Amino acid sequence: METQKVGMREFRDKLATYLLEAEAPVAITRHGDTVGYFIPARRRRSDAEREALKEASARWQEILTAEGISEDEILADFKKWRAKQKR
Repeated sequence: METQKVGMREFRDKLATYLLEAEAPVAITRHGDTVGYFIPARRRRSDAEREALKEASARWQEILTAEGISEDEILADFKKWRAKQKR
């Protein structure tokens, strides 16, 4: 696996992209000298996994619509549940 070299400023500016999308280690450099490494622990989802998530989302939306449940109601219920969990 090839290590990609990236300047410190670029790594900082695109941190979210590197955290979510990097598949290989990234060598972070400053003035050409390597000062650290980022080793991704998260793998990218395959196209099949992405499609399965989209299908599950669509099915869930159909259920909510059929039951007449809004996103606002779900959010309110979640906030109540979360408040109880913190006690």
